[in-house]
Amino acid sequence: MSASAPLKLLVTGAGGMLGQEVGAAARRTGHGVVACDHAGLDVTDAEAVRARLEAERPDAVVNCAAYTNVDGAEEEREAAFRLNGEAPGIVSGAAASVGAKVVHLSSDYVFDGRKGEPYVESDAPAPLSAYGASKLAGEAPTAAANPRHFVVRSGWLFGLGGRNFVDTMLRLARERGEVRVVDDQVGSPTFCGDLAAALVELVAGEAYGVHHIAGGGACSWAELAAEALRRAGADCRVVPVTTAEFPRPAARPACSALRSERADAPRLRPWQEGLGAYLAARAEQAEVAA
Repeated sequence: MSASAPLKLLVTGAGGMLGQEVGAAARRTGHGVVACDHAGLDVTDAEAVRARLEAERPDAVVNCAAYTNVDGAEEEREAAFRLNGEAPGIVSGAAASVGAKVVHLSSDYVFDGRKGEPYVESDAPAPLSAYGASKLAGEAPTAAANPRHFVVRSGWLFGLGGRNFVDTMLRLARERGEVRVVDDQVGSPTFCGDLAAALVELVAGEAYGVHHIAGGGACSWAELAAEALRRAGADCRVVPVTTAEFPRPAARPACSALRSERADAPRLRPWQEGLGAYLAARAEQAEVAA
């Protein structure tokens, strides 16, 4: 099958913020989509996953099912590792058994942030949190179970159809005149619409292995908040604070920005442009709802 031929993609976690976008991006480019939300397919159930893939016989599986509560993972470590660490190997193995490629979504939080500059694929992971450790735990089983695998690390996701930082900032801006936001954690904000299109492009080819795919450039949470509020025309001041002033249960890396050292990795536009696209899509969605 050529890279340009239509594929049949099975998307797990299809009801989530990224899963919805992957399904939409695949359909726009002429691929067939089997969308499986959690109710439709529990990726931790090996028998159910094997049976569903045997019935559907997809060309590729994009595994968007994940435990995403970074702070919650500190207390719900077992649940996080089951979904983020064990399930990816189940999905990857089941995909291999029907001759399908597999995409596994990992995270920038597999790194400790001490490098001081963007991480590339060959950098050694060293997660600080249970969440980061659980995401890292899913990478090796994915690779071991299926030679035709793509492990994609991204981070700081925002998009329609799910809770995210940008949405929270816009909500808070309607309620108060200022927001206090951490300014000493740096990452690469990523619009799910951009990431989804890149995943669909990636899965149509054969550039297997680990990829870093995130919004171009880097900023702090406070800078992201300020840019979002500026573009949205919100009358709200962003007050930068330190991580020490805003403690959370899970440790976060000081700099988890990502870039790719691979010539064959999809590149996303600058995070500011992705943010603008998200805000435009958000406004359009609000108009339709009204």
